[in-house]
Amino acid sequence: MMKNVRWLSVMGWVMVWWWGSCMGRFVVEKNNLRVTSPESIRGIYECALGNFGVPQYGGSMAGSVVYPKANQKACKNFEDFDISFRSRAAGLPTFVLVDRGDCYFTLKAWNAQRAGAATILVADNRPEPLITMDAPEDETADADYLQNITIPSALLSRSLGSAIKAAIEHGEPVHISLDWREALPHPNDRVAYELWTNSNDECGSKCDAQIRFLKRFKGAAQILEKGGYTRFTPHYITWYCPEAFLASRQCKSQCINGGRYCAPDPEQDFSRGYNGRDVIVQNLRQACFFRVMNDSGKPWLWWDYVTDFAIRCPMKQEKYNKQCADQVIRSLVGVDVNKIDKCIGDIEANTENPVLRDEQEAQVGKGSRGDVTILPTIVINNRQYRGKLERSAVLKALCSGFRETTEPPICLTEDIETNECLQNNGGCWEDKATNITACRDTFRGRVCQCPIVQGVKFLGDGYTHCEASGALRCGINNGGCWKHTQMGRTYSACRDDHSKGCKCPPGFKGDGLKNCEDVNECEEKTACQCRGCKCKNTWGSYECSCSGSLLYIREHDICISKDARGDVSWGVIWIIIMGLGAAALGAYTVYKYRIRTYMDSEIRAIMAQYMPLDNHPNTQPSSQLEL
Repeated sequence: MMKNVRWLSVMGWVMVWWWGSCMGRFVVEKNNLRVTSPESIRGIYECALGNFGVPQYGGSMAGSVVYPKANQKACKNFEDFDISFRSRAAGLPTFVLVDRGDCYFTLKAWNAQRAGAATILVADNRPEPLITMDAPEDETADADYLQNITIPSALLSRSLGSAIKAAIEHGEPVHISLDWREALPHPNDRVAYELWTNSNDECGSKCDAQIRFLKRFKGAAQILEKGGYTRFTPHYITWYCPEAFLASRQCKSQCINGGRYCAPDPEQDFSRGYNGRDVIVQNLRQACFFRVMNDSGKPWLWWDYVTDFAIRCPMKQEKYNKQCADQVIRSLVGVDVNKIDKCIGDIEANTENPVLRDEQEAQVGKGSRGDVTILPTIVINNRQYRGKLERSAVLKALCSGFRETTEPPICLTEDIETNECLQNNGGCWEDKATNITACRDTFRGRVCQCPIVQGVKFLGDGYTHCEASGALRCGINNGGCWKHTQMGRTYSACRDDHSKGCKCPPGFKGDGLKNCEDVNECEEKTACQCRGCKCKNTWGSYECSCSGSLLYIREHDICISKDARGDVSWGVIWIIIMGLGAAALGAYTVYKYRIRTYMDSEIRAIMAQYMPLDNHPNTQPSSQLEL
C-alpha cells in the first residue's frame, strides 16, 4: 500500500511538471522544401524539422521521392518486403515518403535509413498545423537505435503529401530539394548559443548521452569561445512548487528557497538516494560557476568544471555533494570557491534567488524561440536546434549560424565540411605560377573573391580575372604583367607608379600582359635616321654610329664633328664668363652710386642744423628777433 502511495506521489509531481510544460509556448522549427517537378505541384513549401537524426545545417540536398508500395507507414523493416531505397551509381539520392501513424517517428526514420534512404518525409494524416516530430522517452520504447539515426527528417502537411502521392501514382517523377543553408539566422559575426542541461546523471541513456556530448564537445566549444567566435550561456530548467503543496514532504525534499525552485527526484523515488533538492543545488552551483568565470573573462572553464564533476562526483559513488564539487573547483587554476558560495546564497531562506529567478525567466520563449521544456535543449541565435545531440551535428549547426566567409577555421575542417576549392579550384580564377587563387572555402560551399596577398589587393570578378593593384603590386608575380630577361637585361611591363594595368616598356610593343615584342627601330625608321648614321637593332633598344670622326648625339638624332663640338663648348664657356663679369661690374656701379647718394643726403641734413641755407634770405638769427 505504501509503495502505491509513493508511486502516486511521484506521478503527481511528474504530472505537475508535465502540465506546466505543456501550457508553455512551443515553437515548431520549420524549413523550406522546394518541389522542382512535376510542374503541377512545383513551388516552395514549409516542412517541420524532426528532433532526431542529423539535419544538414548549412547544406542542401536534392533527391527523387519514392512512395513505397508496401509498408507505407514504415513501422516494419523494409527488407521483409524486399524493398530497397539505395541510389544507383550517379543517380539522385532517394527521399522516401511515408505515412504518419501506428509507430514512433524515430522508428520510421530508422527503418528508412536501414533500407538506404537519404531522407525521410512523413506525410501528416491530419489537417493540422505542422508539429515537431520528437523522439520517444526511454522508459516507453526500446530506444537503442535512437543514437544511430543519421538521416534528416521532415514532416509535410497532409495536402502536400497527398499531392506528391497523386503525382507518383500518375507516373510523374517528383524531385525535391531541401535547403538548410538559411535554417538558422546569422545577425552578426558572432554566434550566440545556449545549452539547457542538468547536473543529474541518473536519468538513464538520455543522461549518459548528455554527459558524453559534454565531454566530446568541450574542445570545440572552448576553441570557439577563446577565439571570440561564440557567446555561450548554460541554463538549467526549474519549476516552482504549487502553493497547496508547500508544506508537503515531497515539496521540501525537491525544492529550495521556500518551494520557489524545484527539480525532479533523480530516481523518481522519494525514499532512497538523492532527491530533487540535491539536483537543484548542484545546478545552481554550476550556474554560479559560469557567472563567476564569465565575469573574470574565462567562461570556457565551465566546460572543464561540468565534465570533471560528472567524472569525479557521480551519484552512483555517493559523491554528488558540495565537498566533491569544491575539490573539482579548487583543481581549476584561478577559481575562488568563496565567490561561488556567495553567488549561491542561502538556499534555506524564504526569499528569491537572483540566479534561479533569471533561469526561470529565461525558460519563457521570446521572439522566434518557444518555451524550453525538453532536456537537453540547444538554442542557436534564438532558434531551437533540431537534431542529434552529437559533436559534429551540433558543430555544423553552430557553423551555419555564421555569415558566409566569417566562419572560424574549426568550421572548415574535413569532418565538418567538404573543401570545394580542391576540385577544379571551385571554378574560380587561379594563378598557378604563384599559387594564388580567388576560391575561398566556406562552410556553406565556396565563394570566388579576389584575394589580398602580402598587402596587395587583387581586383576583378573572381571567376575569370583578378589583377593586382596598388604600389606594391609588382612584387607579386610582377603584377601579372609580362617580364623577360635576355642577354643580362631584364624588362618588365609592370610599373610601381601605376596602381593597375600593364604597359610594355620603351622599345617593346604588345598587350603588356602576356606578350611584349621588341620594336625594330631601324626597320620602322623611328630612330638613327640622320645623314651618315648607321643603325643596328638590339633587344629592347638600338645602336647608332656615325662614319669617320663624327659623334652621334642620341637626344637630337644627329652626327657632329668632335672638334666642332669642342669649339662650340669653349665658346659657350667664354660667353658665360664674360656675361658673369659684365653682370658683376654693373652691380658694383649701382652699389657705388647708391652709397654716394646716401652720403650726400646725410651731410646736407647735418649742415642744415648749424648754418643758414642760401635759399632762405629772410632768415635772421634768433637773438636779433628778440630785440
